[in-house]
Amino acid sequence: MTPVGAGWSLRGRLAVLIAVVGLLLIGVAVAEAVVATRNRAQIDAVLNKTGPLRVNSQELLAVLVDQETAIRGYALTGDRESLGPFDAGRQREQELAASTDQLLVNYPGLHDEFELVQLRAEEWRQTVALPVIQAIEVGGASAGRELFTDESRQRFDEIRVAVDALQNGILELRDEAAADVRETSNLLVLLLIMAALVVLVAGVLLLTSLERMVIRPLTNLAGQVRDVATGDYGHDIAGTGPPEFRRLGEDVDVMRQKIAAELAEVRAARERIEWVNTQLQRQAEELTRSNRDLEQFAYVASHDLQEPLRKVASFCQLLQRRYAGRLDERADQYIAFAVDGAQRMQRLINDLLAFSRIGRLTAGFADVDLNDLMAEVAAQTEPARQYADAELTWGELPVIRGEEPLLTNLLVNLVSNSVKFRRPDVPPKVHVSARLVGEDWEVTCQDNGIGIEPEFADKIFVIFQRLHAKDAYPGTGIGLAIVKKIVEYHGGRVWVDTDVPEGTAIRFTLPALPADIEASTTATGTDGPAADVAGTGVDAAAGQVGDAAPAGDGTVGAEADGGSAERPAAGAGLSPGGTGRDGMKEAVG
Repeated sequence: MTPVGAGWSLRGRLAVLIAVVGLLLIGVAVAEAVVATRNRAQIDAVLNKTGPLRVNSQELLAVLVDQETAIRGYALTGDRESLGPFDAGRQREQELAASTDQLLVNYPGLHDEFELVQLRAEEWRQTVALPVIQAIEVGGASAGRELFTDESRQRFDEIRVAVDALQNGILELRDEAAADVRETSNLLVLLLIMAALVVLVAGVLLLTSLERMVIRPLTNLAGQVRDVATGDYGHDIAGTGPPEFRRLGEDVDVMRQKIAAELAEVRAARERIEWVNTQLQRQAEELTRSNRDLEQFAYVASHDLQEPLRKVASFCQLLQRRYAGRLDERADQYIAFAVDGAQRMQRLINDLLAFSRIGRLTAGFADVDLNDLMAEVAAQTEPARQYADAELTWGELPVIRGEEPLLTNLLVNLVSNSVKFRRPDVPPKVHVSARLVGEDWEVTCQDNGIGIEPEFADKIFVIFQRLHAKDAYPGTGIGLAIVKKIVEYHGGRVWVDTDVPEGTAIRFTLPALPADIEASTTATGTDGPAADVAGTGVDAAAGQVGDAAPAGDGTVGAEADGGSAERPAAGAGLSPGGTGRDGMKEAVG
């Protein structure tokens, strides 16, 4: 069976306990107030009524004795002045009578005794005092003395008896009031003790209730939570005690179930991650092996394959020179095919070597002035530009962090493509410019060539992708793939701007130096505006050769091709003069 009150909430139980204790304390307080009122009235009776009554009764007796003495003295001397105390006594008696009447309002028994005293005093005056005074006035002192008899003395003794009875009544009233004061005082102390006992019992009950209803359930719940915290996530948590703690236990158990479910998911995810890491490790090992194979292939391509290829090309050229015209036309054509194929194979191997070495063989990043670099690019593309009557100009270019041989190869490929993919009967014009956009330099290589359709804008950066036949535009189709790899190796991106009105434009970004970013921010007062180099505009006149194309108006060409016949014999697009494999170090990975 469910114990009584088992369904009560903690708040309800505390409310009932507080209500019961409050009612008991209120009852004790009301009782104390009543007893205290009685005690105050009894103390007032002792201090302010019985005490003054006793004093008045004693003074009244003294006043009456003074009157009787004054009458006796007047009877002995016959001197009228002897009556002074009598008259004063009568006046004082009246005052005391008025005061005593007020004090005896709530005491009718004593009031009757006081009236008896007054009655006896008045009888004595009427039967003794006043007749003595009249007799002395008429017959002299001797006549007055004759009136002092045993009867007159008896009458004054009656006054004394009445006053004694009044004083005894006052003493009894005082004793009763004092006894009541002691009784009510003891009752007040008892009530205070009862209030203290109520508070003590309430405190003990409260502590016991807290121990049973709060501390034990919380301790039990905390122990179960610690069991779960140690790793036993399958342990069910059940609350005990009041409904609040049972609901708390249910909520904690729901949380435990969620945590257990999430931990199970985490374990499963961790197992999956470990499996994926194992696969990735295997793939990394496979990539390492593949890189070793690629390095071996690069070595073979650069040494073992080059030698027989050169021999084939050389002997084909010898056949062409020696037997040209001696054989029939078809033989000459076959020999020309063989020479062209050997040469194209040699260019393809060189371009593949250059593509594979980007980011793997590195001389380290350094500050590179693109203005000086463009002078090198102009020198390397001079033969092709002279052949095509091309014009190359550039604006003020920035200093960036990068590898000078790779950046030279990048710009050589772009300029070569712009010269190669030219329009018939139109002298090609190529312009290179730069502007600061946010934290990057955006470099643009624009020409007035044949252009490119927007749907082929992304295709041209794919290796070996060609948009034209090799008879129309020679090359291996790997030049712009090299450009893309070099730009991404330097932390930038490259794209074709299809919104130019004429020709094409290839734009790429390179991270700017912090000094350039700070100078631009200081000059403009904002973060990340597009700014021209040195604040002079994209097409600064300094360093230009001839008329420049509009700044930032396009890209390079319509063919994803960089290894053309017009390229200077610098080897794999690198600048001449010892910037090949011997002057570089191989980067890890």
